[in-house]
Amino acid sequence: MSPPPPPSERTADVPPPSPFADLGKKFDSALARGLGNITRRALGPHQTAVVRIGFAFTWLFYLVREFPHRHELYGPDSPWGFDLAEQMISGSGAFSVLMWSDGRLWFEFVYLMAVLAAVGLLLGWRTRVMSVLFMIGVLSLQNRSIFMGDGGDNVIKLMAMYLVLLRCGQVWSLDARRKARRAPEPGPDPTGIALWAVAGLALAVTTGGGLLDGWVWQLCLWGLWLVFGAWWVVERHWPGEPRLVFDVLANLVHNMGLLIVMAQVCLIYATAGWYKIQGTRWQDGTAVYYPMNLDYFTPFPELSQALTGNGILVMIMTYGTVFIQVAFPFALLNRKVKNVLLAVMIAEHIGIAVLMGLPFFSLAMIAMDIVFLPTAFLLWLGYRTRRATAPLSGFAGRRGRRGEPDPEGPEGVSPAQPTAGGTLPAAAVPRADTVTGSGAAPPGVTAASEPAHATTTTTTAGSAAGTTGPPAGLPAQSRTGDATAERADASDRPGPDT
Repeated sequence: MSPPPPPSERTADVPPPSPFADLGKKFDSALARGLGNITRRALGPHQTAVVRIGFAFTWLFYLVREFPHRHELYGPDSPWGFDLAEQMISGSGAFSVLMWSDGRLWFEFVYLMAVLAAVGLLLGWRTRVMSVLFMIGVLSLQNRSIFMGDGGDNVIKLMAMYLVLLRCGQVWSLDARRKARRAPEPGPDPTGIALWAVAGLALAVTTGGGLLDGWVWQLCLWGLWLVFGAWWVVERHWPGEPRLVFDVLANLVHNMGLLIVMAQVCLIYATAGWYKIQGTRWQDGTAVYYPMNLDYFTPFPELSQALTGNGILVMIMTYGTVFIQVAFPFALLNRKVKNVLLAVMIAEHIGIAVLMGLPFFSLAMIAMDIVFLPTAFLLWLGYRTRRATAPLSGFAGRRGRRGEPDPEGPEGVSPAQPTAGGTLPAAAVPRADTVTGSGAAPPGVTAASEPAHATTTTTTAGSAAGTTGPPAGLPAQSRTGDATAERADASDRPGPDT
């Protein structure tokens, strides 16, 4: 064994690499990926579509249910008279077109338009226009009689304004179906032009007549009208860089609106939970007992008495409600825990609807919770819905006999989706730009970031080398790569004009 070299002949010590050496490059790369995710596409297309359907159905159900009592709730026969409503609105600055006139005919017109706007938004027909009309209908009726509600009215009012920001007609809408059937280049759109012209005329008349008071609402409604017109012009006459800029701005607004919706849900549950903690009845575990024994909130007295007669069960329901509401914002950090709490909360709202007779409040809360549901579950639900409505959609298959191709084929099944077990509806097949499910991305797929609740993992359109299989319970799909994914049903693929 040779002796060690003298100190003068030893090699100088090499310092270890600095942990901050590539920090700048990593930060720039992460920032570029993040900006790309929020500008290239509108995130959560299926979540926003189901939120749109849920709130439109809830409001429509409420309007139809209360149609015999509409005059007492919001009309001329309401205990909250026109003079009281006018005094309240003048002080708060709220918006309601019912304040333009106290006539019965005007009220009937506004109520009917609110119903039609809810139907249009539910079906996804001219989603941009219907979302604005839906917001006007909700605000006009609810601000007319602010005391006519059960808590769900506040949620509907907030979400009606947020839906205007969302591109909630990308999938599961008549707009998506219409885009799938038309030519690649947008053609003339007489219906859209007519709606835009009528809206402009109505705004001009109301603004000129002094009915549309307040610069805030004038700025909002006129701004939306100008944006819709500019979008139509750019889409048809400047399809290059101007259209790309408009798409980026629309994606940014959509993703910002989606973030606001999710933050609103967390805020509602967090504040409700923390306020409950401060109450003595919630602290001693008896709070649930009292509302379930009130005459106004016991549609099934025998069932309520059977539940409240068990002290342990009352304590579990009381503490469980507080725990779920406080824990939900933190549960978003873990996908599995979040999904479990979502299922429990939805079951809780169903129980409130049945036990306390508050169906519209529960529907509004469930429609709000839907924004956090996993995409895989929504695709599975859409697939089951198509299977259940297959006998009705069979009539649509006869359209091909008139020379017009049906993009979904007979009974809503895309003929271009071969699988090992036959054909699979494209609604249940993940696209090349979307990796669905609650697990990790499959081999060959470059995972990117997803919405804040981590339910949908997305990749750049066309960059995936393969797709995941269908959700559990669906037929197995053969992995055919981009070619198969690109042949997916275009009516279920997010489009830039919805």
